[in-house]
This record gives sequence, structure tokens and C-alpha cells, in this order.
Amino acid sequence: CFSTMEKLKGFNLTAEPSVRHRDTQSDSRRTAGPCRKGAPEVWLKLSFLVIYFFFFFFYKLFLSKFAKTERTGGGKAVNLSPQSDVSAPSRRSKSIYTPLEQQVMQLKEKHKDALLAVECGYKYRFFGEDAAIAAKELNIVCHLDHNFMTCSIPTHRLFVHVRRLVSHGHKVGVVKQTETSAIKASGANRNALFTRQLSALYTKSTLVGEDVNPVCKLQDVEEGVCGDVVLDPPDSFLLCISESWNKLKKELTIGLVVIQPSTGDVLLDCFPDGESRSELEARVLKISPVEILVPSDLSEQTHRLLQSISNASSQADDRVRVERRDGAQFEFTSAMNTVTDFYCHTQEKGWMGESLICCLGPLIQYLQEFNLERVLSSESSFLHLSCKSEGMMLSAATLRNLEVLNNQTDGGMKGSLLWVLDHTCTPFGKRLMRKWVSHPLTNPQSITERQDAVQEILESDSLAINSTRSLLSHLPDLERGICSIYHKKQFYLISSCLSRLGRELEALLPAINSQIRSALLRGFLLDTPELLAPAHNFLKVLSESAAKSGNKTELFSDLSGFPVLQERREQIQTVLNEIQHHRKEIRLTLKAPTLDYTAVSGQEFLIEVKNSLSSTVPPNWIKISSTKAVSRYHSPFLVERYKKLLQLREQLLLDCQREWINFLDQFGEHYHTMKRAISHLATMDCLFSLAEVAKQGDYCRPDVHENLRQIIIRDGRHPAIDLLMGEHNQYVPNHTELQGDGRRTMIITGPNMGGKSSYIRQVALICVMAQIGSYIPASEAYLGILDGIFTRMGASDNIYKGRSTFMEELSETSEIISRATDRSLVILDELGRGTSTHDGIAIAYATLEHFIRVVKALTLFVTHYPPLCELERVYPEHVSNYHMAFLLNEPDIATDADEVQPEFVTFLYRLTAGAAGRSYGLNVARLADIPDPVLHTAAHKAQELENTVNAKRYKNVAILLENQTVFRLSFAT
Repeated sequence: CFSTMEKLKGFNLTAEPSVRHRDTQSDSRRTAGPCRKGAPEVWLKLSFLVIYFFFFFFYKLFLSKFAKTERTGGGKAVNLSPQSDVSAPSRRSKSIYTPLEQQVMQLKEKHKDALLAVECGYKYRFFGEDAAIAAKELNIVCHLDHNFMTCSIPTHRLFVHVRRLVSHGHKVGVVKQTETSAIKASGANRNALFTRQLSALYTKSTLVGEDVNPVCKLQDVEEGVCGDVVLDPPDSFLLCISESWNKLKKELTIGLVVIQPSTGDVLLDCFPDGESRSELEARVLKISPVEILVPSDLSEQTHRLLQSISNASSQADDRVRVERRDGAQFEFTSAMNTVTDFYCHTQEKGWMGESLICCLGPLIQYLQEFNLERVLSSESSFLHLSCKSEGMMLSAATLRNLEVLNNQTDGGMKGSLLWVLDHTCTPFGKRLMRKWVSHPLTNPQSITERQDAVQEILESDSLAINSTRSLLSHLPDLERGICSIYHKKQFYLISSCLSRLGRELEALLPAINSQIRSALLRGFLLDTPELLAPAHNFLKVLSESAAKSGNKTELFSDLSGFPVLQERREQIQTVLNEIQHHRKEIRLTLKAPTLDYTAVSGQEFLIEVKNSLSSTVPPNWIKISSTKAVSRYHSPFLVERYKKLLQLREQLLLDCQREWINFLDQFGEHYHTMKRAISHLATMDCLFSLAEVAKQGDYCRPDVHENLRQIIIRDGRHPAIDLLMGEHNQYVPNHTELQGDGRRTMIITGPNMGGKSSYIRQVALICVMAQIGSYIPASEAYLGILDGIFTRMGASDNIYKGRSTFMEELSETSEIISRATDRSLVILDELGRGTSTHDGIAIAYATLEHFIRVVKALTLFVTHYPPLCELERVYPEHVSNYHMAFLLNEPDIATDADEVQPEFVTFLYRLTAGAAGRSYGLNVARLADIPDPVLHTAAHKAQELENTVNAKRYKNVAILLENQTVFRLSFAT
């Protein structure tokens, strides 16, 4: 290579003087030898060359051994910065960097927090520390090349590897070549390095674009082969959080802006929060973001909460990515300037509060890095995340304790209420179902409309309903697809699907008008074809074959609306005509009347001549390639014209790309119309899902009343447990009756593992299902509209928040006391067990009495404290005692008279009126395989304590009776 030749020249120049010096000192030896004059100098130079190549060979061998060490983890990756180059094993000078390495170093300096995949021909390469990380995550080989470690991936597998890196929490940048070879060859910088620049950035929430969602063939989607789009998680929300402290009110206000760039959903919220950050936690759990933007000066309490949420999953690809941004971006002045510049067309800026502005500003700046800020350009698409008048309030504790979205065992969906209800067949339907489950309705009319639609789907055999269900079962993620169009990153699949959907639904209009009775279904099915109509016109312009193959130069079938492309095509055709006309001259020159051009290995318009006739070839022709039999040439005219043709073809590709972007802009104008149509399809998918749930057997349509405060359920069952237990009908159903103006509080006692917690959960979940619009697992139900469900269950500390078990217990109870109303359902499970018995009883008694007298909410209270059952006597009109029934089996008679055996308990799982006298915890200890000696000791101690308590109780009763007798005698006297 050129560099090696330069080194050899330098070596010869330095070696020559020493050779001559030796020759002058040994002239007698030189003359006496058989060699002619000058021969020793030649041999010495050849010897030095041999030695040089010998050492060069072992040097390369050393490098290969070192690279192998690096691949096995024995070395350390080199950072892409000149300062760290001193640690490079090659020990080269800092100034020796290849042009490509210098270019990558400049790019890395601008994007230090991203792993850069750099396009180099048919590969994407990572360099330095990026290469070490990518090699580890992707399980590929990393080796030393010049100054830096490097690894590579093929271009056609870019989307697979980018997704894998992003799923592990990395930010990935794709650097592409911005020049084509033909245009570069004709430019002034033909001998310079290809220019490259960052074309896209990707994180968990910003996986939008053809790099990560490659074009799918339509037939692949129809056959269910293509999974590039639908493999995305259902939701990929990006959450931005700001905090502001009001010194006068001593109140913390939190602002939230939530965006899903892949679908265009934007949600806003602003609310005061306390020390526990319970309001923020509830919203984060409902949103389930994959990425969170926070200021660098975030408060310690919020940091701990986000840390606990981020660490909730044991798998790296499930963890929330937290990005810390400069705190100055979250200051109101800076954020307001950003928002004002972005919404320069908006005259009125009073549509947001200060906290929301402090969120929106940094979010705009962040999305601009990814070229995804367009989704924020329409303020009319913003929705408020939480509004008490719009849905039932479900706190963070309620979502966890009732396992609404995830189970508490492994955090998965199986066993949750969402798992029971989600039978959707489209990705956008799954996203909507999650919203329905986490935001139950409080409007009775909306609930009734959903119930009517579900009932009609169940009972009707309409052609329109069956055809619509079939249409939905083969759709890709249209919601993300039209958002790709909006971001100028479109593929043919989406527009063709939208057009096909519109036409097929339009064909069903007569059947819809005559067969559908549900107002909700009729409205959606009649409205959707009209909303999808613009897709037909746009699809007419495109060539289906070119779109499927990805050939953008032939993408537009009608060029009448594209004059630039028309002109470029004419220029190309002119050059082709000139080349074809030149063929006559070639035939005359070679005296070959039938000669025609050939193409070999991508080279076109080759003149193929047999080697035996090479003498007829003009000397100014350029040989391109040859074989034993023939040689192939280009004439000077062909060289010049072929070069021009390649330039025009590449210019046509650039022109087509530019016109394609303009075409997408026109399509993007219909974005909100298309989004509304897809929202209709998602709603129908969810209604079909609820109909599948109702088919599971022994489900009924609940009677929901707006003005009643009651929960009356006959033969209710836990929806998830009932499904998990299968078709054996093993789950024991139970009744529930709570009246707001009557007995609105149930105190539930009974043995451990008797089914108390499952029962209270089933009551709450049935209420949630009813207000979603679903059928419920019961024989009948009459329910009032609840404004919220509040739960306090389980015993767990919160290390990240710095709270003990009892502190966590009381904090949740305090939240419930402050937020519950007389239209709420309150569930308290074993309140007070985190402290001593006397303190626990006192707190539980006072709390329950507060709910009975002051809050007047519908209340389910589970306890092991017998004194609480006395509240039924104090408030007989509002409180009733229940217990989970069981059978008590007497133990076998012990041989030792002093030995006490623990009882055997058989659980019946049936709710029964009256309080249970004991909890029979020793029976659970037996089930847990506690050793018999320990059980016997525990039983003996339990009997001893019980005798002591009974003795004190009898003594107190005797003293009370004696005092009453003395008082009566004194009064009589």
C-alpha cells in the first residue's frame, strides 16, 4: 500500500549512508570477492527489506493475537477521544488517525450520550467504547482496527440491532453517508472521504422511522409473516416531569406532559402532590412510560419514586429509561421562550399553566433532536390525563392491590384484570383497552351504550358485524403507521391498508343501516368509510409494484403532477438515445453489423470483442474487464455519456426523495382525520373483546344506576382466579350487599387463608368491570356509580422512599381518608397490624369509625381484631359482621396430658353472617410445614395466653356486676 512504500523509501534513505561507510572501510574485501562493484549494496538493501517484512509479519501477528484477547474480554475498549488514545495498545502517535476515524471522532464529540452506528459501504460500524458496548449487547465480535476497537453489522439487519440496543436502555444514533458515488465522482471533492451525518436518533420512546420499521411487503402482512411493526410494545410513552414549589402555600405542584411519538397521543396534567408522591405514582403506573425526562435538580422524594419504578422489573429491557436534562431547560423563562418559538402562529398563550409550560419546553427540545416535534404542533390534539368528572379514580395502591394492569407475583399481565378483558386483535385496540381498564367510566349513558353494543355483538349474527371482526383480525399497527406518515417516514403498507379498509366498510353500508341497532356501533361503522376516503386518491398516484419493491424512482405512476421528475426522466432518456445511436459507429469501427452492448457485474453498455480480434480495437478505448476468450471496452464517448447517465440516475433518486417528502406532507394534512377513523376501529376492537369476555359462561349484564349508592351482587366470583381455575367451577361464589343509606360497612373476619382478601378484591374488580361496560362474573348485579375505589392491603415497606411497613400503611390510609367520598368504595385489609396489638386495635377502630360516621363510604374492612366487631352493636343500622366459613376438626387425643395439639381447619370460602371468634393461625403454620415441636409449643402458649385473657375478662365482669349491685343497694337505701 502507499503508506508501506513511503516507509520503505524512508528506510532506504537512512540505510544508504551506513552502507557506503562500510564499503569504504572494506574496500580490499570488496575487490577481492567474486562480486562486481555495487553488488554488496544491492544485497544489503535486499537483506534489510527481508528483515523489515519479517518484523512486519510478526507485528501483524501480535495485533491479531491482541484482537483475539479483546474478543475474549481480556482487553479494554478505546474511547473515541484523542485524550484517551494514550491507553491504546498500538501505542501510536496521537496525530495518526485515519480520515474516517477523525470524522467519527467529530460526530462523537457532538453526540457523546449515543451509540453511533456509522454507515461504511454495506455495513454499519461502531467504534471505541461504542463498539465494546454494542459487541456485548449484540453478542458480536469486537476487534482492533487502526486506533480503535470496532465491530460491525450488515445494513439490512440494522433495524434488528438498533431495537435490541434501544431495548437495553441505550440511545442509538444512525450515521449515514450523505453522498452517492456517481455524484461524488463528478464533484470537486471526488478524492475526499464520503461526507456523513447523523440521520436519526432512537430511544425506547422514539422508535419511529424506516430504520427501525422497515418497509413490509403487503402480501407478508396479509399472510401474517411481517411482524416488524406489531412486535413493538403496545405503549411507548415518553413522560416529562416538572416540579414547582409554592413558598406561600407551602405546596408542591407537579406538571406532566406525556407523548407517544409513534401514535401522536399527547396528554397533559398538573396537580398538587404530597410528601409521598402518591398522585404522581398513580399517574406513572397508569401511563406505564418507557422513558422519563426529568430535570437534573429533581427532588429527592420524586427521584426515589422513579428509581423504585425503574427498578421494579428484573429484566433490563423492561426497565424505564430515565433521562436527566439540564435543569435550566425546565425554568419557566427558558421553557416559555421555547414554547413561544415553537407555537409562533398561536396568539393566545394562556391555554397552559406554568407547570405545564416548564414540561413542554424541554420536551420540544428533546423531540427536536429526533425530528419528531411535529406531533406537538397541533394544540387541539392535547388531552388532559386526569379529570374527576371523566372517570373513576383508581389510586396507585388500588392499581397494585387489585392487580388491575399487572399481577403482583412477577409483574406480568397474566392474572390481572387487563389479562381477563384483553381479547383484542390489533395493536391499537390493545392500547385502547388498557386505557379503558385504568379509566372506568362514570357517565351512565356511556356505560349503557357500551353494554348495548356488547349485547348486540353477542346476540346478532349480522353480516356487518362478522365482516368487521374479520377485517380487524389482519391489520398492522395503523395508528403508528399514520404517525410515521406524519413524521415523513411512510411506507406503502399503511396507505394501502387504509384504502382497502375504507372500500370494504363502504361495501357493508347497506347491511349496517339495516341490521345494526346499537347507536355506538352504527355511528362508528357509518363514519369510518368517509374518514378513510382521502386514502383512495393518494393511492392512485403510486405504483404498487414499485412501492412493494422500494423503488422510489418508479414510485409515481402518473408524473403529470411532478414536472421536476418528468424533466429528469427526459434527460435520462436523451442520454440513453445518444448511447444507442453511438452503437452504429462502433459497428462500423469493428466491422461487426450485429454487435450489441452487454452488461456484466453491474457495468452497462460494454463492447465485447474476441481476443483474437483485439487488433481492430482503437487504442483510445478503455478496457473494463476481460476473460480468456473476450475483452470488454468502453469508447471515450461511452465513458463520458455513461458517467453522465449515472449522475442523472442518482439525481433522479434525490428528486424522487424530495417529491416523496412533499407528497407525504399532503398526506399528513389528513392525519387527524385518519387518526379519528383508526380510533373508531380501536373502539370496535375493544367492544368485540368485551363480547368475548361475556361468552366465558355465567356472566351477566350488570344493572348500573346513577343515583343509587349500593353494591348488590349475587353469586359474584373473582374474574382472574375464576379463569385461572379453569372450567371445573371450583371457585366458590358469594353474595354482596352494601347500601349507602343502610348497612354500608362489612367487617369481615375468619381464619387465615380463608378467602377474605380474594372476596374483597372480587367485589372491587366487579365494580370496575361494570363501569368499563363489560359483563361481570355473577348471576345478577345492581350497582351504583362509584367515583373511586381506594384500597389499603398487604404489608410491605418501601426502601426507596425510606418508609417502614407501618409508615407505608398509615400513609396510604391517610390518602384514603382525605380523598374518599360517600360515593366511593373503600377496602381496608388488616389495618393496624404493623405495630403493637393495642396501638393497632386503637388505630383500626378509630379509622373504621371515621368512615362509618363521617365519610359514609361503602366499606369492606378485613380484620383479625375481635374488638372491632363491637362496632356492629354501636352502629347496628350501618355495620354488619361477616366471616369466611370453616370447619373446625378436633385434634387427636395426645398421649401426654400436658401436650396441646393445634386445631385442624377446613376452609369453606363461603361468606357467612356473624364474627369469627379466632383466626386459627396455627393451622396455617401447619400448612407451611412448621416442625411439630414448634407447633406444640405454640399451641400451648396460645392456650395459656387465651386463659389469661379470659381470666381477666371474667374478673372485670365480676367487678362490674359487684359495682352494679352496690350501686342498686345504695340507690334503694
